[in-house]
Amino acid sequence: MARPEPWQLLPESYPFSHLTETRFADLDLLGHINNVSMAGLFEHGRGMFNHSIAAQRRTEGQRWLIAAVDINYIAEAHFPQPVRIASGISRIGNSSWDIASAAFQDGECKATCLTTIVLTEASGSVPISDDLRREFERLGITR
Repeated sequence: MARPEPWQLLPESYPFSHLTETRFADLDLLGHINNVSMAGLFEHGRGMFNHSIAAQRRTEGQRWLIAAVDINYIAEAHFPQPVRIASGISRIGNSSWDIASAAFQDGECKATCLTTIVLTEASGSVPISDDLRREFERLGITR
């Protein structure tokens, strides 16, 4: 497991956050939120983050594809406390970008997630538009 950077453990490093309820069904036999459920919490938080983006996200025929997801588990999370998923853009490339996220419960970072997304169309990857690039810059994380 990669050791998290100090900024990853601070909620204020991320420009966006979403509070999500945990469910009894999220528990494993040891009584903490299991890894598959934590991945689902990150997916939901990432969806809410993507939904909040103000710029035109794509043109007809384009789509966003997830190229990689890397989750690092730091501490146990528990039911019934909600989890706050904080997110921001950590890297902007030509046709791809990274969303850095962290799961916080009771103010403590429980896990981090890095998702690489690629903008594509039928012929392959396409460059990020200037409007979307500016929006990504606005939603950048603070290191």
